[in-house]
Amino acid sequence: MKRSILLLITLCLTLPAAAQHVSGNPTQPATPAAETPAQFEPGKAETPATTVNRTTPQPTVSEKTDSLQDAVKAVSEKADSLQKNSPSATIAAAPAKKAPKQRFLPTRRRIDREINRLKFAYKGEVIMGLTASYGTLSSDDTDVLLILDNINADGTVATVKPFIGYFYRDNRCLGARFGYNYMSGTLDKGAIFDLGENNDVSLNIPYLDFNSNNYSFGIFHRSYAGLDPKGRFGLFAEFELSVSKGSSRFAYESEGKVKQTYSDNTQLKLAFNPGAAVYIFPNVCATLSFGLGGIQYTSVTQKDELGNKIGTREASNMKFKLNILAINIGMTIHMWDKKKQ
Repeated sequence: MKRSILLLITLCLTLPAAAQHVSGNPTQPATPAAETPAQFEPGKAETPATTVNRTTPQPTVSEKTDSLQDAVKAVSEKADSLQKNSPSATIAAAPAKKAPKQRFLPTRRRIDREINRLKFAYKGEVIMGLTASYGTLSSDDTDVLLILDNINADGTVATVKPFIGYFYRDNRCLGARFGYNYMSGTLDKGAIFDLGENNDVSLNIPYLDFNSNNYSFGIFHRSYAGLDPKGRFGLFAEFELSVSKGSSRFAYESEGKVKQTYSDNTQLKLAFNPGAAVYIFPNVCATLSFGLGGIQYTSVTQKDELGNKIGTREASNMKFKLNILAINIGMTIHMWDKKKQ
């Protein structure tokens, strides 16, 4: 019984020290069980204290806890080393190689040509303008129709196109344009086509008369480039996508009678119109543009005098050349943003 009491007392003294050591805040070192004095009950005979075998010391709870923690740590380090040395970890740790960037142009970097360095128009501006063209052709002041004798011909072409636009960026404008085109030509009776006596080719041309009216609507984009630091002179490149619809009348003489045919025409066109601009007043700009052709599709439906359909014609072409009938002189008003005044 004394031995049981001695073991109980030893266990009670050891457990608090072990708990403190495990929690990381030891206050007093644990007293070895061998040095704990034996306790005796009063009134009983003294017996020699039971001694502890010092040759094989028993591990305490704290020592067991430390050994367990060391074992767990060793296992964890071993697992980490195995994971790092595995092939999958080596592949994951290797940096991914970036694919070479493909460039459209064979240059290592983009060349800044500083086209937008000089500002001609600023972001936020609203422009309203008008372009117009007018041309005539008469047999009295031209040498083109020298092969025709007794000719009396004249023709007129007039175009008016108001537009409005907004500068969404400096020198970049997007807008809408409306248009009206009028064309007429007359060849009086009596014209003679003659290539000379040696060729023996001659022809009498009857009375001919033609006129047409067309209305159009389109959207355009302009890119300006300034020519001087003060922004007074500039060039622009304009692309326009437009659709036009109209009618025409053609009269001719046949068998002593004048006959007439009518037609309805529709045209879809993508045109390129470069030009130049100059400020003549602080917010008024004069422009001159040239039609250099483009891509167009035309559909024509012919009708007789009674309105009956007698034929159709469709044509599409792509051509880029200077059109003398598409030289437009215009005027543009720039309504400046209040912040730039």
